[in-house]
Amino acid sequence: MNIENEIVHENRRTKVHFVDNVLLNPTNPISVNLIGAGGTGSKVLTALAEMNHSLIELRHAGLQVRLWDDDIITSANLGRQRFAESETGLYKSVALINRVNRFFGTSWKSETVKFEKDRFERFPENAKATITVTCVDSVKARFEVAEILKGKNEYRNYNNEPKYWIDMGNSQFTGQVLLSTVGDIRQPKSEKYETVSNLPFVTEEFGELLKQSEEQNDTPSCSLAEALEKQDLFINSTLAQMGSSLLWNLFRNGLTQNRGFFLNLKNFQSQPIKL
Repeated sequence: MNIENEIVHENRRTKVHFVDNVLLNPTNPISVNLIGAGGTGSKVLTALAEMNHSLIELRHAGLQVRLWDDDIITSANLGRQRFAESETGLYKSVALINRVNRFFGTSWKSETVKFEKDRFERFPENAKATITVTCVDSVKARFEVAEILKGKNEYRNYNNEPKYWIDMGNSQFTGQVLLSTVGDIRQPKSEKYETVSNLPFVTEEFGELLKQSEEQNDTPSCSLAEALEKQDLFINSTLAQMGSSLLWNLFRNGLTQNRGFFLNLKNFQSQPIKL
């Protein structure tokens, strides 16, 4: 092989990210902060419970999830979100965690506050988690999460050092999921692949787009009919399933060529976001 062919071969190497070994061979359950318990988050929680059960069956330590949401269940949430009429008036996070714990026998936790710094600029008490999954409905909330994750050294913990952030967001018919690393993840040497140690935050890579796309009217919906004018009935569940599959494949394959995807439910198209 001459030099020119070697250069071509080098350029053709597939980019991959090797998953941090903490996720693959943990001693204790992997800590997960799931932020947002609405249309997408309520369905991601169920997917995480199924994932946890499957991982344990595969002799993995499983997941320990903490669900964050300060919102109360209203009649507008019934139908599109995973809540019953009898749960109206309860905190979303409490209702969902209680239900999952009863059904799956887990001991997961709920938080009835926002995932944000307090007025003294202190981090939330239980902000430490290896994986953060955001299913929030505002750009402001994403930037607040990014700020907390960037300050990970201030709450570094041997068991719960932040490693990954998966952000899920959508409009009426479209959505996206993006995987980011919290800092650099050490990569093994590879002759076959071009390894990628750092996956930028969604707020860094798509920050301006996020700000431009945010709807001007973010007032709560007063009914399911009004909510459906803003978001299609199945956009949340489709996004939740595909986004959870991205996380599942990190555990199962140990590497990824994709760091997310764009989804258009109106024309049933999805496009992977390559490294």
